[in-house]
This record gives sequence, C-alpha cells and structure tokens, in this order.
Amino acid sequence: MSDSSTVNAQNPAGGPTSVVSVKPVVLPASGGRGEDLQVRVSAPATGRDLPVVVFSHGFGWSMNGYAPLADHWAAHGFVVVQPTHLDSRTLAIPAEDPRTPRIWRYRIEDITRVLDELHVLEAAVPGLAGRIDPSRIAVAGHSWGAQSVSALLGARVLDADGAPGEDMSDPRVKAGVLLALTGLGDDLTPFAAEHFPFMKPSFDTMTTPALIVAGDNDQSHLSTRGPDWFTDPYTYSPGCKSLLTLFGAEHSLGGIPGHEVAETTDENPARVALIQQLTTAFLRSALQGDDAGWKAAAASLAQDLEPLGTLRSK
Repeated sequence: MSDSSTVNAQNPAGGPTSVVSVKPVVLPASGGRGEDLQVRVSAPATGRDLPVVVFSHGFGWSMNGYAPLADHWAAHGFVVVQPTHLDSRTLAIPAEDPRTPRIWRYRIEDITRVLDELHVLEAAVPGLAGRIDPSRIAVAGHSWGAQSVSALLGARVLDADGAPGEDMSDPRVKAGVLLALTGLGDDLTPFAAEHFPFMKPSFDTMTTPALIVAGDNDQSHLSTRGPDWFTDPYTYSPGCKSLLTLFGAEHSLGGIPGHEVAETTDENPARVALIQQLTTAFLRSALQGDDAGWKAAAASLAQDLEPLGTLRSK
C-alpha cells in the first residue's frame, strides 16, 4: 500500500512550500534484479515545469533516508525521486547472494530505469501529472550512491588492464551532486581492491556539470590516502565543476543521511544547512538558469568570518 504524506511548510513570501510524498511506488522486477524496484517520490504541492532530482542512497540505506536533503529540495521546487537499491538493509539480501558482485551495476540500472519510467512515477503522485519538466533532470548521491550516479555523468570504471569500461552516461542528465564520492582506485587498500573492483574510476570523461562535496576529516578505511582522496572527482574531471570542502566533516557530512541517525559521527546541523543551501542554489543554477542565486550563495560563504568550508570552481 502506498504511504502518502504532506509536509506543510508553505511560506507565501517565497520560502519552502508544501510537499507531497508517496511511497512505495513499485516498478516490477526486471533484468535479473529479482526484486521489485521500490521508489519514493516527493514533490512540491504547487508549481509547474518542475525539475527532477534522482537521489541514490549510500550503502544499506533506502528510499526512506536522507530526509535533510530530499525534503529540503522538494520544499524548494524539485521533484525528488529516491529508489531503494539491492544493498538496502530493508531487503536483507545476504552477502553470498549471487547478485552481490553485480549490485553496483544494478544500482546504475535502477537510476536509468527511474528516468525511463518517470511518467509512471509522475502519475503515482496525486496532482503531479503534467507538472514535471523531463528536460531538466539532475542526479545526486552519497557515498556509494555518488559512485552510482557519477556513471550517468560520464565517469567510467577501469577494467583489470586499466582501460575504461562501458560508457553509461545519460544525455537526459544535465547536472549532478556528488556527496562524499570516493577517489581514484590506485589508492585503495588491498582489501578494497580485491573485493570492490568497481571502485576504480576514471573521471576523464565525467563532463556533465557537477557539485562535489567532500569532508576534510573523512578518512576512509578503503583508502591508503587521507581525506583529500575525496577531492579526486573534482581534480581529475573536466568541464564545469565545483568543489565544496567542509571543515571537520566526516563521511556523513554533518548528518545528511538523517536527523540523529547512529551512523553520523560528526553531527553538525549548521553544516547540513550549508549543504542544503549550496546544493539547492547549484541545482537551480544548473537546471533553471538561476546563476544569481548560486553566485550569492558562493559569495556568502566566502565572506563568512567563521566559514564552515571553502568553495572553488573551474
């Protein structure tokens, strides 16, 4: 049964608006996935020509996570679509399941399928039909989710010989938000190199505009490098990119997976608020042409006497 809820945050002065959220919207299993694809769709209660953000969760999470971002984006004019990937704890698939080595591919296919069946998802939300602009689509993700969506932006996985693998970029995607995306595979620990062969990216062809968010205290147990590993996607990708480096932030970046969740080791509501502000401004710039808002947000951070991070662009 669908769970439909409305968050009333309407502000007649142009602030956040009411949000309608429906879950699960079920897309039948296909292509060996073995499980139906469950999706949550959150949308502003009003407005037309709404841009879309498809959000890919980190390892173990589901469509129910990341409310600090999903709810904020929806309240500020975006239709937010959250698929539940096969690694979700809600599905309890054991590590020895034969699908496990391919879950990274199923994740990417989940996102592509969301784009393919956007009309089905649109029809599942009361009052949303005809209000989406399918020409304005962004993808976003955290951790493994960022790795998943980066493929649609043009990143490719290197094979055992170091040659770029399949091109899974999608021209429908106009921008990306990459939160705590891991860096180059040359710096994996031996364990990670053996067990996670998909963590060997090439960012050379990741040309789609993106905002990359990294914590300068995010020390991964999968890497032999320090927190600067998470800046590789900015350093080694071409085109229009911005890098937000957050001071003191660890892998949860202050708490974006949820409010007071156990996995947040660096809870910081102000840091989360900054991510909300800058990601929203970036998405509006990339999908709606609101460059003034993005420039104002960047200037505000630069002028802060006690900034929470730094922002640079190329």
